[in-house]
Amino acid sequence: MNRPVAGLRGSVGCAIFAEMNPDDFQQYDGLIFDCDGTLADSMPVHYVAWHETMSRYGIEFTEERFYSMGGMPSDKIVAMLASEQGVSVDAVGVADEKETLFRTLIPRVRRNQGVCNVAVAYFQKKPMAVASGSPRTVVQEQLAILEIAELFQTVVASEDTQRHKPEPDVFLEAARRLDVQPERCVVFEDSPLGFRAAESAGMAWVDVR
Repeated sequence: MNRPVAGLRGSVGCAIFAEMNPDDFQQYDGLIFDCDGTLADSMPVHYVAWHETMSRYGIEFTEERFYSMGGMPSDKIVAMLASEQGVSVDAVGVADEKETLFRTLIPRVRRNQGVCNVAVAYFQKKPMAVASGSPRTVVQEQLAILEIAELFQTVVASEDTQRHKPEPDVFLEAARRLDVQPERCVVFEDSPLGFRAAESAGMAWVDVR
């Protein structure tokens, strides 16, 4: 499906990832990490905020659909669901409500320890970035509460590109800021949209789920 990662074909499933050693990523010049669901075990907390917010507007948002849209900016999620269900809302305003509620819940977020261990292992050894579909403030607050913010040279957030996952822009911008060629980067991701974005960027990727 894509270039081998650590000598394996295709994506690396969670069981295999758990067995991988940080040394397996020595072949890459740059490491790029998604935040939610990858560095941060935050997706269940995000869903709490989504369910409460969307319920106020009579918009159904199932957990299965939520996980399938991982990496998509919040306002685009609201606009898509509202259009599908014939509900008229201010997509940006509703998305802001959701993000405001999530920020109050950030203290519940914990590390995805296996992925964070890789970042710790390469700190000051290889250029590393966070590339997320979430707003910068939300990403930075999570990295701070997880005590890993200092590991990364740069954070690329939803406001930094016009196009978002599954488009490759967020990962290409991360590689540009790290001054590393895209084909020399590996992406750590947890969502199908992120996998597609990494492939479109010409990067190897690891499925951390």
